[in-house]
Amino acid sequence: MNKEQIGERMRALQLFICKELERVDGLATFQEDAWQREEGGGGFTRTIKEGNLIEKGGVAFSAVHGPVSDAMRKQLNLEGNAFYATGVSIVLHPNNPHVPIIHMNVRYFELDNGTHWFGGGIDLTPHYVIPEHAVVFHQRLKAICDQFDNAFYPKFKDWADDYFYIPHRGETRGIGGVFYDHMSASESHSKENLMDFAIALGEAFPFIYEEQAAFGREKTTTEDEKRWQSLRRGRYVEFNLVNDRGTKFGLFSGGRTESILMSLPPVANWEYNLQVTEGSKEENTLNFLKNKQNWL
Repeated sequence: MNKEQIGERMRALQLFICKELERVDGLATFQEDAWQREEGGGGFTRTIKEGNLIEKGGVAFSAVHGPVSDAMRKQLNLEGNAFYATGVSIVLHPNNPHVPIIHMNVRYFELDNGTHWFGGGIDLTPHYVIPEHAVVFHQRLKAICDQFDNAFYPKFKDWADDYFYIPHRGETRGIGGVFYDHMSASESHSKENLMDFAIALGEAFPFIYEEQAAFGREKTTTEDEKRWQSLRRGRYVEFNLVNDRGTKFGLFSGGRTESILMSLPPVANWEYNLQVTEGSKEENTLNFLKNKQNWL
């Protein structure tokens, strides 16, 4: 399997996910923006907004190539002279605070010296953490992982807990999920096998989100709950701009800024010295986020 074939599978995955998400939303449709990268390659950024479920979302595909810049070499410790990178990245921000934010990314990277790797995963950021819903989410991810390797879920779950963490807040971004990086072909897993795993995660994504959305999309909301949603979105912004390596790679590799920052919510808020009511569902959510949780 060569890099062009991997790119084709990633593009097909993007289109599949968008079709299913339009069905799940029931109102809004994706708009596509094709773009070219001056140094080589390009992509298709598909966005959706003002739907029944999704207030703002994006499903981005890219396949870019070119020389390894000094900034990339320093930031990512790369030794090759040219690179190829392709993948699909998704973030959905729902209207209803009782529905979580969800993120997915699957990607492939190759250097001209033969080095290559896969990475990605799915994680969930509820505005209100409900343990029973978190259990269902993690059960779905474990089932996919187990189809390929029983060691994947515990390893990738821990990786997600460590990665999706906001050190300056001392809290996790959400309830985690699975995350992996720098997975290259080995005796245990061929390149085709790792590609199939990435596609399996991606194809499950809209159905996993449909299930999570069904738990809360019909619930009524209060002004206080919408305010809390906006504050939790603020935390999401902090992680993406300060801690997320994918964002940094995109910016340092000369990626398209609009596509890279499509993950940001339509509205977010920060409140000085935020205090929550003792015993409230907001306090309960913060308590869940202060420590890693074993949901299964």
